[in-house]
Amino acid sequence: MSETPSNTLQYRFDGPEEAPVLILGPSLGTTWHMWDRQVPELTQQWRVFRFDMPGHGGAPAYPAGSVADLAERLLATLDGLGVQRFGYAGCALGGALGIELALRHPERLASLALIAASPRFGTADEFRQRGVIVRTNGLDPIARTSPDRWFTSGFAAAQPAITEWAVQMVRTTDPGCYIAACEALASFDVRSQLSGVAVPTLVLVGSDDQVTGPAEARTLVAGIPDARLAVVPGASHLVPVEQPAAVTDLLVRHFSTAWQPAYDSSTGQIAILAAPVKPVLAAAPPQPAPIAEIAPAVVQPQTVGRPDPYDAGIKVRREVLGDAHVDRALAQADEFSGDFQEFITRYAWGEIWGRPGLDRRSRSCVTLTALVAGGHMDELAFHTRAALRNGLTPDEIKEVLLQAAVYCGVPAANSAFKVAQQVIREETTPTE
Repeated sequence: MSETPSNTLQYRFDGPEEAPVLILGPSLGTTWHMWDRQVPELTQQWRVFRFDMPGHGGAPAYPAGSVADLAERLLATLDGLGVQRFGYAGCALGGALGIELALRHPERLASLALIAASPRFGTADEFRQRGVIVRTNGLDPIARTSPDRWFTSGFAAAQPAITEWAVQMVRTTDPGCYIAACEALASFDVRSQLSGVAVPTLVLVGSDDQVTGPAEARTLVAGIPDARLAVVPGASHLVPVEQPAAVTDLLVRHFSTAWQPAYDSSTGQIAILAAPVKPVLAAAPPQPAPIAEIAPAVVQPQTVGRPDPYDAGIKVRREVLGDAHVDRALAQADEFSGDFQEFITRYAWGEIWGRPGLDRRSRSCVTLTALVAGGHMDELAFHTRAALRNGLTPDEIKEVLLQAAVYCGVPAANSAFKVAQQVIREETTPTE
């Protein structure tokens, strides 16, 4: 067990100290205990390192809003322990973290196993709506439906104790950290980068997984050079829990035979064994591989004037309004309306919504009030959805509309309440 600062993760070790390190990464809503039945056999060959996501399993509630942030926290934890090279197996969100490590820190990875993983988990809208539901209703609705997503119906019926364990595990997660993890998955999309994964990779999936099933697994195998696919029959999303023996056997075989040595003869690079890596990199001769820190020095002198705010605007617009809404608006644009779509993306979303002076919650409050004042009920509907995405609760939206009733008029507020009430019902009602 560990003391856990905000930039590291809660962890535990099992197995002999002299053995190579094998890391097991959990999925969203679970704890390191999801791997309990793999540990006895894995520790015969490896020193097994397990960790909890922030706010899971009693870990300190320091939310991490991106997969990259989680990867940096994991590496900071390992650096503090002197662990530089390791194998990694991760399930779902833990699998996304494994892909991130393989793409950004390949010198640290000896081998990789991706379980119930995907290069993109559903759509950003799905995970952001889940965050809205948790913010409004707490984690109980998500907890109660977790067994339906994680296990086959036969397993859930035959194993009521494990089913109840799953429900309680989600229910005791910190809601803010769960919402942040949903945001991390919403923004995770590495479909175009899979060819950059250059470590031995096993892709493992349950045959009955309805969350990230065989289709997503095949996408990973098609994109990652020399990746191998294993489909476990009779298992759903949380396959290490549902079929522990099969998963353990596959992991043992993969990590026993596909452990890449620290020295890569194709590049001439040798993995750094000492924890403080920055001085070594600073003293080393220039390498052909790109280094993120030097990029601004190369491109900044070539930038003339202000950057075009369109790219930033489309990103903010999608984050606030959702991909489905933005895709629909752009698809409907033609020669007549296309310029207007560019205009609002560039100036409303890139220039105004992108300014640092107000946070998005505050901007949503201002926007809702302005729309009530102008009587723009169509736009009020999708900006109510945006306000929920931006972190406003239904009670806070109600207060904004009550305030608007005083200064914008009761008839306008009456119409606004009808629109907002319908949207809030749709967005905050848990789906079974």
